[in-house]
Amino acid sequence: MYYVSTRDRLGKTTVAGAIAYGLAPDGGLYTPEAIPSLAGNALNTLRDMTYQQRSVYLMNMYLDGFSASELSGFSAKAYGGGRFDDPRVAPVRKVDDSTYTLELWHGPTCAFKDMALQMLPHLLTASLRKVGENKTVCILVATSGDTGKGALEGFRDVPGTRILVFYPKDGVSAIQELQMNTQEGGNVGVCSVVGNFDDAQTGVKRIFSDTAFKEELAGRGYFLSSANSINWGRVLPQIVYYVSAYCDMMKEGAIENGDRLNVCVPTGNFGDILAAWYAKQMGVPLGRLICASNSNNVLADFIQTGVYDRNRPFYNTISPSMDILISSNLERLLHAYTHGDAAQVKGWMDELSGTGRYQVSPQVKKLLDQDFAAAWCDDAAAKAAIGKMWREKNYLIDPHTAVAVNALEQYRAQTGDDAPALVVSTASPFKFCPAVMEALGVAQSAHGLDSIRQLSELTGLDAPAPLAQLAGKAVRFDKTTEKEAMIDAVREMLR
Repeated sequence: MYYVSTRDRLGKTTVAGAIAYGLAPDGGLYTPEAIPSLAGNALNTLRDMTYQQRSVYLMNMYLDGFSASELSGFSAKAYGGGRFDDPRVAPVRKVDDSTYTLELWHGPTCAFKDMALQMLPHLLTASLRKVGENKTVCILVATSGDTGKGALEGFRDVPGTRILVFYPKDGVSAIQELQMNTQEGGNVGVCSVVGNFDDAQTGVKRIFSDTAFKEELAGRGYFLSSANSINWGRVLPQIVYYVSAYCDMMKEGAIENGDRLNVCVPTGNFGDILAAWYAKQMGVPLGRLICASNSNNVLADFIQTGVYDRNRPFYNTISPSMDILISSNLERLLHAYTHGDAAQVKGWMDELSGTGRYQVSPQVKKLLDQDFAAAWCDDAAAKAAIGKMWREKNYLIDPHTAVAVNALEQYRAQTGDDAPALVVSTASPFKFCPAVMEALGVAQSAHGLDSIRQLSELTGLDAPAPLAQLAGKAVRFDKTTEKEAMIDAVREMLR
């Protein structure tokens, strides 16, 4: 299987090349030329496997040139060895007779990014060997909150790698910031950016497209790659947990093989819900994919209207990982919906870059309507969802999951669709203690790490060990840069 750029159909590479270099030379995203299909009995076969075994089975369908033995080793390292605090890795939890959550925050950084970023270092280092790359890879990451810590933890002290994470100053939670700035490892760096996530992400993309800088790095023995979800090696492991969730629900008797399962995903960069779409294309009987947005509702508006318009106010919300107005992974869906019409996709991306807006064709809008629905809510509604879930279900959720809970309620009220639904729970509530406590009626929360203890005492729930253990860790990084000077921060790290 070859991988092609979303902006140049002739720009083919192997999957190892796609993962090793992250972004295509023309600025497009690598995407598989064809989506493999699950065999007729595959879900029954997968039902009785462990998460690690499912990961090998499914990723092998996309990874030409990787052996099953290699992938088994990668999966054991990524998802075994006590790295996740639940042996099921991505457990499904029943909320009521028609609503379930997929908990993706049982890994070392307590957020769904671990599901991919524990696997990506293994895929990337193997890909570098397969393409014969001998330079040290410098991984650049822009984060709206959770990707940064997940990438830092995943690549910590991995031989042949350096990693630098940029995050928006004042645009992540205090716990997220502390997780990143206390990161251990000799090959890591962290820097905040004056601006929002889109500024950080645009800055990283600008560095990737700077030919002179790349030549400068090459002369010093480095080349650039990405751990953001623009890298196919990030999206692929995410497909696994949707297939796995369906199989777990079959195993528990919540659904039968072939039953339609709606999925509601809180998303900002469109990678998480895109992985659900890939799982559906492979043959998993997923129904409506419900895109849940916060007040930065550019994706919800796009799905409802077919117009993508980032020319709107930017809000710092209590669900900061979704505070995004330029959703990179949407480009992969447009490539698929236009049957690989790279010129059309490039035209839309050029419009977005030039005017901040584009409108898809009626044919693409029709396909959107077939697969997706969308809803959004503000912080007040998200807090109300947190409080209601705790009072009525004794289930504590974080603000991102709360946005999805609210969106599912809106979708059901508007459509009457009462099919079983899976809400993707993307982070531990203990990463967002002040917002969660306010939702539970606490007028004033403690500061910093004391808020973790306060929420634990309030609810009687234990905080995840990786968060509880932040106490006493030394802050290693405190650098801030203007968005125009991000390239200098990279130079400084690589001195």
